Amino acid sequence: MYEGPVQDLIDELGRLPGVGPKSAQRIAFHLLAAEPADITRLQEVLQKVKEGIQFCEVCGNVSEETTCRICRDPRRDLSMVCVVEEPKDVLAIERTREFKGRYHVLGGALDPLSGVGPDQLRIRDLLSRIGTTLDGVDITEIIIATDPNTEGEATATYLTRMLKDFPGLTVTRLASGLPMGGDLEFADELTLGRALSGRRAM
Repeated sequence: MYEGPVQDLIDELGRLPGVGPKSAQRIAFHLLAAEPADITRLQEVLQKVKEGIQFCEVCGNVSEETTCRICRDPRRDLSMVCVVEEPKDVLAIERTREFKGRYHVLGGALDPLSGVGPDQLRIRDLLSRIGTTLDGVDITEIIIATDPNTEGEATATYLTRMLKDFPGLTVTRLASGLPMGGDLEFADELTLGRALSGRRAM
């Protein structure tokens, strides 16, 4: 335990996701050794993020304006919406350069044990988006891209059940299976099973 503000800083840093006690201590001492100008710059950026960033009123992604860059882009395919859990998932899919539609950020995944139900997510907003024609274009495909874990699968199943009765709407799920360059012998049973059930013709 360190004295006063140093320990307070370590404790606060340790509350960040993915930062353990050792990492928090390292970051704290790095900040203590940093130039005052660097600390001021960090403070200003944190302040700007807290005050200047909002969530897109269309898709729920982080944005500097009321609608995000992707929703403002006229080149995007309005008929396809990819549903993700968090804004960081949008960036992951954008890096592939494969998806040309728009997104819908749920703001998490269903997790009843943590008190996260359908009302805590942006599911109602998604349903109203599907029922709305934008620039004469209807949404014809929903791609569910939730994480392949228990909560993500529960969310995907719930969404599929909610969306199946919309006329003319196709609901798809991201394929999951073996990573490129991986060996079959090192794949776990669940991943290998998913790869088999999601096989496609060559």
